[in-house]
This record gives sequence, C-alpha cells and structure tokens, in this order.
Amino acid sequence: MNKVFSFGFWNFIASKILRNRILIIILLIVTTVFLAFQWQHMKFSFSEANLLPDDAPINQQYTEFEEKFGSDGNVIMIATDDESLFTPEKFNAWAKLADTLASFSEIKSVIGIHNLQQLEKREDPKRFEMHSILDRDSLSEDEIENYGKTLFTDYPFYDGLIFNSKSKTVQTVAYMQDSIVNAKGRQIFIMEKFVPLIESFKKDNSIEIHVSGMPYIRTLNSQNIVDEIQWFVLSALLVTSLIFFFFFRSYRATLISMLTVIVGVMWAFGFIGLLGFEITVLTALIPPLIIIIGIPNCIFLINKYQHEIKKHGNQAKSLQRVITKIGNATLMTNVTTASGFATFIFTQSELLKEFGILASINIVAIFILSLLIIPIIYSYMPLPNDKHLRHLGKQWIEGFVEWIVRMVKHRRVTIYFTSVAILGLSIIGIFNIKISGSLLEDMPQSADFFKDIKFFEEKFDGVLPLEIMIDTKRPNGVTKLSTLKKMDKLKAEINEIEELSPPISVVNLAKYAKQAFYNNNPKYYQLPTSQEQTFMSPYIKSMDNMENGISSYVDSTGQFARMTMFMKDVTTEEISRIEAKLLPEIEKIFPIDRFEVTMTGKALVYQKGTHYLVDNLVLSLSLAIILIALFMAWMFRSFRMILISLIPNLLPLLMTAGMMGFIGVPIKPSTILVFSIAFGISVDDTIHFLAKYRQELKANHWKIKRSVYPALRETTVSMFYTSIVLFFGFSVFMISSFGGTVALGGLVSATLLFAMLANLLLLPSLLLSLERSIANQRTMKEPQMKIIDEDEDEENER
Repeated sequence: MNKVFSFGFWNFIASKILRNRILIIILLIVTTVFLAFQWQHMKFSFSEANLLPDDAPINQQYTEFEEKFGSDGNVIMIATDDESLFTPEKFNAWAKLADTLASFSEIKSVIGIHNLQQLEKREDPKRFEMHSILDRDSLSEDEIENYGKTLFTDYPFYDGLIFNSKSKTVQTVAYMQDSIVNAKGRQIFIMEKFVPLIESFKKDNSIEIHVSGMPYIRTLNSQNIVDEIQWFVLSALLVTSLIFFFFFRSYRATLISMLTVIVGVMWAFGFIGLLGFEITVLTALIPPLIIIIGIPNCIFLINKYQHEIKKHGNQAKSLQRVITKIGNATLMTNVTTASGFATFIFTQSELLKEFGILASINIVAIFILSLLIIPIIYSYMPLPNDKHLRHLGKQWIEGFVEWIVRMVKHRRVTIYFTSVAILGLSIIGIFNIKISGSLLEDMPQSADFFKDIKFFEEKFDGVLPLEIMIDTKRPNGVTKLSTLKKMDKLKAEINEIEELSPPISVVNLAKYAKQAFYNNNPKYYQLPTSQEQTFMSPYIKSMDNMENGISSYVDSTGQFARMTMFMKDVTTEEISRIEAKLLPEIEKIFPIDRFEVTMTGKALVYQKGTHYLVDNLVLSLSLAIILIALFMAWMFRSFRMILISLIPNLLPLLMTAGMMGFIGVPIKPSTILVFSIAFGISVDDTIHFLAKYRQELKANHWKIKRSVYPALRETTVSMFYTSIVLFFGFSVFMISSFGGTVALGGLVSATLLFAMLANLLLLPSLLLSLERSIANQRTMKEPQMKIIDEDEDEENER
C-alpha cells in the first residue's frame, strides 16, 4: 500500500493518463454506453422496506402468518360520510363503482353496503344460508331510505368492517389478489385502472370519497419516490453548478464539472441495474449523492490546475501535478467517504446492505471519472486566461482565512469553551431523542392520499394492519367455546386501546351465527352459551363452505385463528406501550402451556425494524470510526494524533444528535443514516488538513507552530468551497415531500457545516495546545504514507 501513496506511483499514473488520452476516452464512452444499457434492468421496489434480517423472529412469525392466511396488506378501502348517500341516484352510483371494481381480474372480492349478505336459518336440513340483504333489481326509493336507517343498528357484524355506526361512515372494501400485492401488477392496476376509475367517479358524481389501504398507499408513495428522483438529480445539478460558477466564475470549468458528475449519475443508474438492486427510498438518493460528492473532487482538481497555471503557465506540468498531488489526496478522501457508506454492508438488513454497496462503488467510480475526465479535457483546451484565474485572489475569502488564523492564534480558550458548551448542550439534547418507526410518518403529508389516511384514522381507527395469531396447539381447537370466550375477552382488552380498531375474528362470526339463529334479532349478537352451541352445531357446521366464511379467520385445520385489527400511525414508543399493555393480558388469558399467541403484521415488522436499525447505527458508526482511526494510525503512528483527529469529527455528530433532541426530530430509518454519512464525508476535511500539515512538518523540521498556520492558510479555501457545496448540495434533499428525506438533508448539511468549523478551528487549536506532547520526532515517526511536497516534486521532475 505504501507504493499507492508514493510519488513514483502517482507520477506513473499521471504519465499513463496523459499519454493514453484517446484510449481512455474510448474506454469511458464504451463503459458509459454499457452501463446505460443496464438501465433497462432497473426495477422499483413493490414491497415495504424490510429493515430486519430474514431470520429475525418477527420476520419468521410474519412469514408463518402469511403461509396460513395470506397477505394482511391486500385491502383497498373507499369511504364516504355523505349523508345523502341513501338516495337512489347516489346509492346506485356507489354500487356501480363497486361493481366496476369487482370486474377487474386483479380484485379477488368486493364487499360494501350494496351487496351485504346476512345469515338466514333454514330447516330440513338444519343450516345457515347467505342471502343478499337487498334485491338491487327492484330497489325502490323507500327501500333504500329504510336500509339507510336500519343498516347501522341491525347488522352489528359489519360495524367496523363496512361502516362505523357512530360516525355513520360507510366504506367499500376490495381485496386484491395476493399474487400481485408485492409485484409490478399492483402498480399497473392502481395507476392505470384504479386511480382513473376513482377520478372518473369524482368527476361524474357529487359524492366526496376517501381512498386508502396499503396497496393504494404503497403504490402512490412509490410513485412519489420515482417522480422525485429526477427532481433531486436536476436540483442537485443546478445548485452545485451555480455554487461552482460563483466560486470559479468560469463557464468552461462549470461545464466540465457538470459533464463529469452527469457521467457519474449515468454510471450510478447503470450499477443499480447491473447489480439487480431495486430502487427504494434509500437507493433513490444515490444519483444526487454522487453529484454532491463528485463536485468537491472537481473543485480540488480544477483549483489545483488553475493555481499551477497561474504559478508557471506550463500546461503539461500543471496537469501532471494535478494528477500526482491532488489524485493522491482525493483518493484518500474518497476512500474514507466510501468506507463510511461501506459500513452498512456489515449490517444484516438487505436494504442497508444494498445502499452501502451502491454508495461505496459509485463514490470510487466518481473519483476515477474525475481523475480521468478533467485532466484529459483540459489537455485539449487552451490555457485559462486571466478572467478564469481572477477568483484565486478574492479578498472576501482571504478575509475568512485570516479570521480563522486569528481565532486559532489568539482565541483558543474561546474555541475550547465553546466546544465544551456545545458538548454539554448536545448531551442534554441526546437524552431527549425519541425513536420513531412509523410506517407513514415520512410520507408526503400534503398529498391527498395522506389526508385520506387521517380520515380513516378518525372514522375507522387506522389503516395499518395488525394481526394476532393464536395457535391452540390442537386441531379444531379454535371452534371450542372456551377458546372463543378467551378471544372475546382479549377483544375487550383491545377495545380499551384507542390506537387500535376493534378486532375482527371468528368470534364475530360466532356472534353473528347466534343472531341468525334467533331470526337476526340484533340483541342476540353475542357468543352462544354451551347449551346454545349444541343446538346450533349443525347450523354452524354449514358455514364452513361459505365464501368469505369461517375460512377467512381460521386455518384449514381449525388449529390457528387470526384476530385482524387496524392501527393508527403510532410511534415506536407508543407501539411498545401497546405491547406492554397487551402481552401480559394475552399471557393471562391464553396460558403459554396450552396456547401460543403472536402479534404480527407489516406495520409491526416495520416498527421492530427501527430498533434493529438503531443497533446497526452504533455498529456502522463504530466501524467507520475504527476504519478512520486505523487510517490515522497508519498515517501518523501516534495514538495522540488519532484522538486529535477524531475529536473534531465526533463533536459535530454529537451536536447534531443533540439538535435532534431539542427540535424533536426522532431517530428513524431515514435520519439514522445521517451520522455514518456525515462522519464519512466530514473526515475528508481532516485528511486534507493533516496531509498538508504533514508536508509542513517535514519542511519545518517537525516544528508544529511553524507548520499549523501555513497548512491552515492553504487548506481553508478548498475546505470552505467543498463544505459550502456539500451544505447546499445536501440541502437539495429538503425539497422532498418525504419528511425523512427532508430531515436527512437538513441534518447532514448542518453536520458538515459544523464539521468544517471544527476542523478549521478546533483541530489546529488542539495541535498547538498539545505541541509539547506530540512535537517530538520519536512520537511523530516518519509516516508510512509519502506525501509529496513542492520541493520534492520539482526535484523529481528534474
């Protein structure tokens, strides 16, 4: 590895690049075309992000549930609280909407007020039969009106399923085919058939309707992700190009940089298709991320080239030095940045693994592209004129540099006091951070479908499916009256939790059967007694073969039962409180030696995944810190220098965490990435400063005071430029309609700005204050990495 960072190696690389320009251009074009053809293999995620490893117990429980009862997220709901619904015109329009929906092959069944059925008792043989409540072929106005009056009182079985008797809200429930719930067919159906149907209904009828359900929510949310990718890429290009032009005041330099990052974006999409990864809310961030990270590479390379031209005017020599010197430092910074992202590969979450693999590959790719494209293009162009070089002597940036130097020289106590105060406040804020694993929290809250979610939360207590699966450990154990009574007792406990809807289970059917046995008198909607169960036994047995009958809530063996409910959009803290209340009651009602009861459902799996991510945050961040520490140890061979270099990068992370606690931004799957991303990028400033500081140490015979200030003056401008680009680049994410992406952009931007100030103020201050501890040649051994300085460079060239 020593050779990789030696002058000879980079001089060799520079010669090869500049002597083989045509070949390299051809290779770049061929590679870009090849990766562009991989775009056709890109695919979008059609399932919720599974944050847990496949072998996690909660995942295995959910898989077992799906094997027995199918998907819990296949329901689409259309609701209205229009008081005039029970008039012929509106009722028929509502029924026609449901009939059209039922005609689609993607829909398994549709239930609504237009086709409700009731159990009717028949004799000889004794049985129940299902009959439609309404005869729609000869439905009069009076019958519709009377139906509207009796619906909410006479059919308690459908209360909470088809209507809410308290708010007088009704809904049509459509069950999608399980085979397309997590496939592309779901998106095609929702976007090309269902949404146009709903829009047409709204246009033709004066009925205010609300639509929800997990297939609908997931599809529209995924579509928002797709729509935002192009805006992220365009916005990142626009913002970074404007800032770049503001600094360099050169159209030529700006266009060359934009070409470089555009090729990088093309490669990023190509790698997604080549590796067969899905575009998720995380991988969608890769293309704009490459733009944001790629522009600083361009700044360092072009800035160095223009400095060299201004210094001696020799183009060949300038390009050689750009590759030899900046290539060396830029490789280090890109490797550390890639390492920060690569730590996600070591987690057990497929979602984070894919993000880590793509990010690290593309960061290395944009480094290679920058190193090749910029010198080669400049080699074919005339020398920059005075107009292009005028930005190098700007007074305002020189003023900023002198302010930094004065603060480090005369205000180190102030810097330390401020740092300690920030640390103290950050620790206080960290204790106020909350964890949120809400499945809906990050969705665009201004979208119509999100507003509809709130409607369903108010009228039907939520849209997020939550399931309780009961294993009686014996065939037909569910149908025993003792089991039904236990389930009814658990239902009463669930009804006390306001975040959950009343559960639907075989208990509802048993109560409905008793009501039917007593000629559909609603006052008998209750569990039968043991004596009544004996009388009703032949009637109940006849329900087994009914469509959507007992089989929806009990498996074929009669051993497993499900209790289905819907949950409001709650936080991880609230779901933990719900579990803390329910689980002891479940154990009390269902003894563990006779029953096995599990809570499951997509919403719960997602909530549990957030806790897993928090643990993995600690792992990935620890790995990133260890990697950087090892790099610093290899660079300086000094434990004190490791601590000195890490402090300015850890303090901004603590400050950001404290800020999250104070302003109420919770730890969640989106914001959890902030720390590893910011640490991997912010340490680049440390490396740039220490690399130059290392050169100055060698030139000044290991005198720290003589080395710090020249290093600070030379690196401040580039660090400031790149930090500003990164700050505004990540701020682009704040235009997102997704709350998590907004928080990610804002927090990373703030962290990188804090990191720049910490590396410019705190890092050199620590070096100066600890001068006696680290300024001897025995502690500061000759480095393994060979940093090229100006004198040595010129000597080697001669």
